[in-house]
Amino acid sequence: MARYRGPKQKVARRFGEPIFGPSKALERKPYGPGQHGNARRRKESEYSVQLKEKQKAKYTYGLLEKQFRNVFEKAARRKGVTGENLLQLLESRLDNVVYRLGFARTRRQARQLVTHGHVMVNDRVSGIPSHTLRPGDMIEVRPKSKNLTSVQDAMTVNRRNFNHLEVDRDGLKGKFLDYPQRDDIPENIREQLIVELYSK
Repeated sequence: MARYRGPKQKVARRFGEPIFGPSKALERKPYGPGQHGNARRRKESEYSVQLKEKQKAKYTYGLLEKQFRNVFEKAARRKGVTGENLLQLLESRLDNVVYRLGFARTRRQARQLVTHGHVMVNDRVSGIPSHTLRPGDMIEVRPKSKNLTSVQDAMTVNRRNFNHLEVDRDGLKGKFLDYPQRDDIPENIREQLIVELYSK
């Protein structure tokens, strides 16, 4: 299954944000990667800023270019604001919801849980990380997988609650109540720049 396999901390340093989870690399080297990362940079062009924002969103949610483009086109076809639709579709992916519910420390770990068949949607095992959830869908860690060390460790760390999700931490299950509002999405993504980029 296609996914980014390159260096994570270089990408995080490029954007100056821990987009793959907590990172000490940003504390040690709070500047861009490469030979000239610590040098003064020229002013970025409008296109460069827009492209950077799209790349940040792609890496944050773990999508490659073709997948991201498909999600954008789907968002553009829906009623409402395209940028908000895009983030709502990204947030409703199964791997992202597993991460938001606290069953995994990172989206990468959540993706692995899904692909290895540890997660059920509406009482059926789903091995597709890109599975788009609908309001009312039930998500649960399989009974045989509830004692996994990685899941138990994640549950002790991820304690944040989200308005669009209902979680039962003892039963390792949750419910996707509705698509999140923009204010409920904590990611630092300027979605309007992505819309402007694809509109050119």
